[in-house]
Amino acid sequence: MIFPLYTLLCLSAVISAGRIPQLSPQSNAQEVLLLNTRVPVQLGVMSRCPDALLCESRFNQVLDQVSDKVDLSLVYVAKLDSSQPDFGVWCMHGPDECAGNVQQLCVAKYAPPENWWEFVQCQNYQGRENIGDSDVALKCAKTARIDWENGGAGYCAGLDGSGRGREGVQLLKESASLGQELGIIKSCTILISGRKVCVHDGTWKECEKGHTVNDFVRQIEEEYERLNRK
Repeated sequence: MIFPLYTLLCLSAVISAGRIPQLSPQSNAQEVLLLNTRVPVQLGVMSRCPDALLCESRFNQVLDQVSDKVDLSLVYVAKLDSSQPDFGVWCMHGPDECAGNVQQLCVAKYAPPENWWEFVQCQNYQGRENIGDSDVALKCAKTARIDWENGGAGYCAGLDGSGRGREGVQLLKESASLGQELGIIKSCTILISGRKVCVHDGTWKECEKGHTVNDFVRQIEEEYERLNRK
């Protein structure tokens, strides 16, 4: 989730004090950052799906332009299935995809947003057939400067990188349930402020306002203006 930790701390301090502090003219930039609302963007994906990798690559370019206006998260397309022994979830591309989903969810929970996104991009760069592999997860954690053993992500996903940690499996179940609640059935489905704006399923579909990098940037900027209209 792309939302700076210091912003959350600032908001907490303001609420605790029961007042909005008076900022000097030199603090206008901080005031805007504190008060403005970021645009929630969700990508409904399967970590080993080629459509997901394409979407994530495209949004890597989108973030180059609007990272300060976006709250990005991944929602995993999977089905709850108690007969699945390791995860209690059925993933289209097999148990290794479930493991990859768990690894990414745990890093998203415990690492700063920019490190989480670098971790996802690193896994994708290794090839989708290797996403979920424990050695790749540990390698990408190091590449993304994530303290796997002490930072929480490793305990969540499994210190061995297996993606079978109890907390991570629960996060996957919750993400799969959220995807069903949102009506996400295709990887990759793009939602802006909870509204489906585009799907990539072999090709781009249902993209009324376009599917290029500039199209997504424009939609995000329009939504940002709407959310922050004074």
